[in-house]
Amino acid sequence: MSFLSYLINGISLGSVYAIIALGYTMVYGIAKMLNFAHGDVIMVGGYAAITMMMSLNANPFVAVLVAIVVCTVLGIVIEAVAYRPLRNAASPLAVLITAIGVSYLLQNVVLLIFGSSPKSFQSVVPVPDLKLADGALTITGETMVTILSSMVIMIVLTLFINKTKAGQAMLAVAEDKGAAQLMGININGTIALTFAIGSGLAAIAGVLLCSAYPSLSPYTGAMPGIKAFVAAVFGGIGSVPGAMIGGILLGIIEILGKAYISSQLADAIVFAVLIVVLLVKPTGLLGKQIQEKV
Repeated sequence: MSFLSYLINGISLGSVYAIIALGYTMVYGIAKMLNFAHGDVIMVGGYAAITMMMSLNANPFVAVLVAIVVCTVLGIVIEAVAYRPLRNAASPLAVLITAIGVSYLLQNVVLLIFGSSPKSFQSVVPVPDLKLADGALTITGETMVTILSSMVIMIVLTLFINKTKAGQAMLAVAEDKGAAQLMGININGTIALTFAIGSGLAAIAGVLLCSAYPSLSPYTGAMPGIKAFVAAVFGGIGSVPGAMIGGILLGIIEILGKAYISSQLADAIVFAVLIVVLLVKPTGLLGKQIQEKV
């Protein structure tokens, strides 16, 4: 029964990683850039929600909506101010360094406003815990909502990309920006929309993460952001289903590693598994080999 409990917890944690990884994989797939400030957007979403609940006594549902709006706007601003001017930069390192700079900027702004002390986060999940097998197995409300949320997000995002004009524009831009522009697609608007969706998902992930692990600091999003990036690479960066599968597998590996091997080595095990997967399949589980023309 304990193994089943660990497995469910791993799927729950992996679902959070998967939601975050969707933002990484969408931005990379469409804009061909890595937004390493994405993890800190998670943290901003957590602070937006906790401010609404603790300072303004807002309903948790309203707090989550506000967090989504704040992070969505933040994602659009980051793309327009920090990344758009460098989109055609000669060196891809320019975008990478800028992303790291934006990450530290967000951390330090939050540090100045809220201080460095971790804050206790009130869960936004009103669902009661579920007890099975005469109480031998308990599934928390946060776990159920997190897993269900990731499934709904995956389905809605897949339908959005495949069935709407905006989604088709994203696919076209991901395939060939020049040809998409010639067909009348607004490249800047499409990439901004991608950042907006990814950042909105980061807000949801931040709230779910803080509800399950009720502590929030300016550095809360750093490690989950890195692990979500690992999940995106693990599943095949640029692949939406790959991000979901990679995130869930990563969460399961981390929780089982903590339970059966060592809690101190759990992170090392996660990265070791990534290395093995990339040695066997460099493009990730669902990634496609891209032929470059020379």
